[in-house]
Order: sequence, then structure tokens, then C-alpha cells
Amino acid sequence: MIPKGIRILPLVAVILAILGATALFVVTETEQVVVTQWGKPVGEPITQAGLHFKIPLIQKANYFEKRVMKWDGNPNQIPTKDKKYIWVDVTARWRIKDPLLFLKRVGSVSTAHSRLDGIIDSVVRDYVSNNELEELVRSEGWEDARKNLLEAGISDFSSLGSQTDREQLGEVTDRLTKGREKITREMVADASRLLPEFGIELMDIRIKRINYVDTVQKKVFDRMISERKRIAAQYRSQGEGERAAILGQMDREVARIASEAFRTSQEIRGKADAEATRIYAEAFQKNPEFYEFYRTLEFYKNFNNSDSSFILSTDADIFKYLKNSGETSKR
Repeated sequence: MIPKGIRILPLVAVILAILGATALFVVTETEQVVVTQWGKPVGEPITQAGLHFKIPLIQKANYFEKRVMKWDGNPNQIPTKDKKYIWVDVTARWRIKDPLLFLKRVGSVSTAHSRLDGIIDSVVRDYVSNNELEELVRSEGWEDARKNLLEAGISDFSSLGSQTDREQLGEVTDRLTKGREKITREMVADASRLLPEFGIELMDIRIKRINYVDTVQKKVFDRMISERKRIAAQYRSQGEGERAAILGQMDREVARIASEAFRTSQEIRGKADAEATRIYAEAFQKNPEFYEFYRTLEFYKNFNNSDSSFILSTDADIFKYLKNSGETSKR
């Protein structure tokens, strides 16, 4: 028969094992722990990774994330300073800086998100309402970029349209003073002043997306389409001008070539006529009487002209060959 003391040893061992398991807890590199006793914090927060001890059944280890966590807000419809209604979608990054204060004031991550919703949304609404749309969508550093373009010999805004459009854009740009980066830094600074009391450190705020509301979006798209059509019409007009200039230059070149060809042909024809006249003159000089006879026969051949009338006497020298034709035939 087993003694009673030996029979209870396994039970005692199990109880001690359970107590030892509940008394020891592990903290990883990404965690921080606050130990509470009957719901009240005991000691300082544990931020170092390793194996730690607590009183079993009385104390509890409350784990909190040490890494940076993500917060995503709901897109809100907000009017800008220049009265343009837009949808603003914002995200933020935060972490638990003081886990003891976080446990006392907040308690859980879900509750922290609800606190961040109220604080960050109000800050974003204030800054969007106090700045113009150009400030919210433009990035920082445009002055340096513009200076670099000018130093490189490239006119600023040269690809955006006409000179009037560039002047208007220049006026708007000169009026702008901030940019999205500077505005978001100011948002972080303002929101950060409200979060230390909850043991939270706000790391960053970023605007993910900005878009017009549905009532304005169609008008914006129509305006963009008309602007692109205007630019396309301007390019077509420039192309037609270039086409007219090229065709005009081509016509002038064709006229010049034709003129030079005509002049060359006239010179060649004149030289040929002069050479023919010289040959005829040399030939006819050998027998002047034959030349006179030949020219008279040409006159007879072309004499019949229905548009002209000639009144000549029979004694005219032109008819001497006709008058002497009888004698010539007899001979």
C-alpha cells in the first residue's frame, strides 16, 4: 500500500508546474509589458526582451506593441480655403511611447485608434480648410526646380501651353508659399501636442489621396478635356502654319527652277536662231537674186489672209515674178 504522502507528490508537482508556468513570462524584442496586480500597475514597464517573473494568479502581464503601427482614416469631404470641395484620405504612423500611461489612459489599441480618429481628423480638417488646393497637391522644392530649369536654359512651364497660360501659371506659383510636405509637417506638430497625455507618440501623417467630390469631378474632367482640345488645336494650327510655310517654300523653289529652265531654254533657242540666221545669210549671200525670189514665193504662200485686205496695183514690184512668168514658161 502506497503511503498517503507519496500519493500527493504528483499533485503537488502539477500545482508547482502550473504556478511556475504562470509566474514566468517572456517578452520579445517587439513587445513591452506592464504588470498589474488586481488591475493596478505594479513597478515600471518592462521593455527589455527576456524571461521575467510575476506573482502567479495575482499579477497579470499586459502586452503592448513596441513597433510603429499604422492608422488609416476615413476619407472626408472638406472644403479648401479657395472653396473647392475635395475628398481627403489620410494615413498616419504612431507607436506606444509610454506603455504605463497608455494602459491608464487608453487601455487598448482599438481605443487608441478611436482617439486618433478624433484628433487627426480634426487637425487635417483645420489645415485643409486653411490652405488652398494648390498648396495641398503641390510638392515642396519647386523653387529649386524652377531655378535649375532656368539655369539650364529651359523656360519654366514651356510645355503647358501658350504664353498667356504660362504667365497665369507663373502668377499662381508666385502666390504659393507652402506645399504638401510642409503642411503635413505642421499637422504632425499640432497633433503631437495632444497625444503625449495618452502615452502615444505620433511619427508621421501623410495624405494618401486627394480627389474632387462627385458634383465637381465631372466639371473638372470636362474642363480638362476642353483644355486638352485647345492645346491640340494649337498644335494643329502650328502644324498648318509649318505646312503652309513648307508648301510656299516648295512653290518658290519650283518657280525658281522653272524660271531658270525657261531662261536657259531661251538662251539656247536664241543661240540656235542666231546660228540659223547666220547660216541662211551666208547661203543667200551667194545668190541674192535667188534669195529675193525665195522670199517672194513665201509671201505668195502666206498672202491669203481672211482677216486682212491688201490693195496693190499691178505695177507693184511684188508681182514682177508673176508678170514675167509667161516669158519664163516660153523659154
